[in-house]
Amino acid sequence: MTTIKILGTGCPTCRRLLDDVQKLVINNNWMANVEYITELPAIMAYGVMSTPALVINDKVVSVGHPGVPKVARLIKDAIEP
Repeated sequence: MTTIKILGTGCPTCRRLLDDVQKLVINNNWMANVEYITELPAIMAYGVMSTPALVINDKVVSVGHPGVPKVARLIKDAIEP
């Protein structure tokens, strides 16, 4: 199963990315676990210097919110290789 993590500090953009990812997973019936990581040491362990960051299967695939279409494409590519 695919693991998707949103790394964020609780800012509005971080929460929006989390919400968008959760909606995409539900609406597309993708088998994925979605986690929201807010602890700074855990975020820094990924080498991320700004948030939000999108991590799929322990790989940082984007920093910032690239928009719903791109997020959907990144998740789909990971789930349906």
